[in-house]
Amino acid sequence: MLLRLGSSLCSLQLQPRPMAAASSKAITDFFQPNPAKRQKLSTASDHHPLPSLTTQQQSRMESNKCLAKSKPNLEICSQKVSQSKVEGSGYVKLQELLVEETWLEALPGELEKPYGTNLCKFVEREISSGSVPIYPPQHLIFNALNSTPFHRVKAVIIGQDPYHGPGQAMGLAFSVPEGVKVPSSLVNIFKELKQDLGCSIPSHGNLVKWAVQGVLLLNTVLTVRKQQANSHAKKGWEQFTDAIIRTISQKKEGVVFLLWGNSAQEKSRLIDHTKHHILKAAHPSGLSANRGFFGCRHFSRTNQLLEQMGIPPIDWQL
Repeated sequence: MLLRLGSSLCSLQLQPRPMAAASSKAITDFFQPNPAKRQKLSTASDHHPLPSLTTQQQSRMESNKCLAKSKPNLEICSQKVSQSKVEGSGYVKLQELLVEETWLEALPGELEKPYGTNLCKFVEREISSGSVPIYPPQHLIFNALNSTPFHRVKAVIIGQDPYHGPGQAMGLAFSVPEGVKVPSSLVNIFKELKQDLGCSIPSHGNLVKWAVQGVLLLNTVLTVRKQQANSHAKKGWEQFTDAIIRTISQKKEGVVFLLWGNSAQEKSRLIDHTKHHILKAAHPSGLSANRGFFGCRHFSRTNQLLEQMGIPPIDWQL
């Protein structure tokens, strides 16, 4: 009897246990991550957000974006000039070199007015004759407008004639391409920047970084003959650039105008003083910088005014 009971117990122990629950799973199921743990990992960063960017970092990122956006306009103008040389004309119609849509909308038909038509014909004759080089190069004549869209303008610096030395003019007031000796006026601008904001003095004079941030670097005359200062003055450019200043004054608010020297300050008559800010100082040239430009602190003052209006300041450091 004991033998029979032992045999029964053994038979019970040897019977396989039911595997219904396990058999419904594939073996890979046992290696799947726990959904609860996965959810916890994905939300961990919610409790420790990345530190916010500083104002300077945000400004630098924005200027890099704007610089990238301005390049297509430059490429379009360069392609037009290259194509004109292939076709043998040697020049592009002046009005075709202003390609920034926001300015075409802000200045509808400006170059088609009688004075504009005469200006275009004059500049095209000067370029096509080839007797004397015309500066800046054709694709850079409207560089100030093509680099600084109308809706982004928040400050305006007014210059006079383009530089008339070889390789200097690039269509932005006071600016020269990298690799070109920095002119004395720009050297003094950099000195004031260092005194005002502590900016280090750069090794070059290319101001495109200012332009793409919304600083319109506008000469009152946009072309010149080589080594002949003011040779394209009183040909229609003044009317065109006056129209630009007047349009900014009428269609925008809170723009800061930096007027250096008597010539620039004469343009204040085109600006609505009740809507905009006007800063005046002597011209930064070597002849007058010590008579009121040094110490004007226009760069920090511009940023203070912009920030008071809730507008991002300009990163003046090149």
